[in-house]
Amino acid sequence: MSYIDVAGVEFTYEDLVMHFDLSIEPGEVMAVIGPSGAGKSTLLALIGGFETAQAGRIRIGGEDVTDLPPDARPVTTLFQDHNLFAHLNVIQNVGLGLHPGLRLTAEEKDQIAWALREVGLAGFEERLPGQLSGGERQRVAIARCILRRRPILMLDEAFAALGPALRREMLELILSLRTQKGLTILMVTHDPADALFAADRTAFVAAGRVVLSGATAAVLASQHAAIRDYLGT
Repeated sequence: MSYIDVAGVEFTYEDLVMHFDLSIEPGEVMAVIGPSGAGKSTLLALIGGFETAQAGRIRIGGEDVTDLPPDARPVTTLFQDHNLFAHLNVIQNVGLGLHPGLRLTAEEKDQIAWALREVGLAGFEERLPGQLSGGERQRVAIARCILRRRPILMLDEAFAALGPALRREMLELILSLRTQKGLTILMVTHDPADALFAADRTAFVAAGRVVLSGATAAVLASQHAAIRDYLGT
């Protein structure tokens, strides 16, 4: 059995009936690509527990998590908008990953300092989000994610608003953390170059289904009509 197993999962949004089957192996990076409105973010939301499957099962590490709430699943999700609070400094924004009331122990403050060093933000502890660049704000969000120490990290177009150079820098950071922490990563992206750079395998989603999954280069070179249309080749 795969580490993450999405089997016969169905979900309906407006007039789109989605049906997902997908397997992810431990420690791999899987990209999820496809046209807008195809169901990519919904697939991640189902795995993360933010949406509930109407049929089928989701298993992680052999455990059925289909009906578990998000905080009971070994998953952290990083979104495009960072989810940072403008009135809280870097320490406080990262600390929310440990305690929503920010009643932090000395040990937890040490953990925050460790996470900020991991993402290259030592010395930024007292700054507010408005005093940070876009890349620095993403690093704060990544620090909060790794502080939760959950083995699965999902990126829902997390770097879409960044320029090419900064997006590559963020992907390199994620890949470094994957190696250090043994993370399994799912990333929704609209840029095939990001998938080719970072992902071991890629799943192409269209019309609420995984049309094809496999080695990234093979998926992007596929002659499947939907993939050719998406890539414009």
